[in-house]
Amino acid sequence: MENITSKNNDKIKLAIQLKDSASARKKASSFFVEGARLCYDAAVSNVDILQFFFTPKAKEKFYDFYCEISSKANSIFEISEEISKKMSDTQSPQGMFCVCKTVDKIAEADKINSRGKYILLENIQDPSNLGAISRTAEALGVDGMIVSGGCDIYNPKALRASMGAFFRLNVINCDDLQKFISQAKALKMTVAASTPSTDAVVITDVDFSGGVISIVGNEGNGVSRETMENASIKITIPMGGRAESLNAGTAAAIIIWEMMRHGS
Repeated sequence: MENITSKNNDKIKLAIQLKDSASARKKASSFFVEGARLCYDAAVSNVDILQFFFTPKAKEKFYDFYCEISSKANSIFEISEEISKKMSDTQSPQGMFCVCKTVDKIAEADKINSRGKYILLENIQDPSNLGAISRTAEALGVDGMIVSGGCDIYNPKALRASMGAFFRLNVINCDDLQKFISQAKALKMTVAASTPSTDAVVITDVDFSGGVISIVGNEGNGVSRETMENASIKITIPMGGRAESLNAGTAAAIIIWEMMRHGS
């Protein structure tokens, strides 16, 4: 164990870069985790913890978490409360941080379960939405969450909103969405694109049996035109109020619920 006393320490600087920058995370193939529970979730989910930083106060308060995390971490560093505040992305830091190795999975449809149920997120921009959807997806038992464009899944806000779901859920990155959809359809999977349009099939009337990939689009623009045209079916959630659309996280929760409730 090493004691770090300077805010200008290279390891501290790198951790902060990973917190603040998606490009830094991509370049280093690493990401930043903050908070006692989230660091613990990473440890028990067998995420590769490269570095573990903690304050003496955090070690005392979260001793059980400290023991589990430190037993899995490659390197351990004690830091001051001042450094903890500098590293933190929250107003009230708990004094525990990890730098972990990313596990990026690139999607090919023939590598997923063709009888499974998946939620696909196209260009979701809000990290809180991304994290919340992953939490719902895990809770309702989907086979995986596919992410195409938009927010980085290792964004600290997304990780916090996920409540550790990212560490346990099968999350797949998709670089070529149209190719992936075409592959999925060739495997006889239903690709359902959500839309507020009234000419789509009402979600309660959709046949979710067999392999299904349900798509939720960007917060402002929804599912892209190309993706909509390439999908097997357009689905919609009927609304009785004056709102024109639902929040992406809310829409995803309803779609996942219906997909898992009726699918077999």
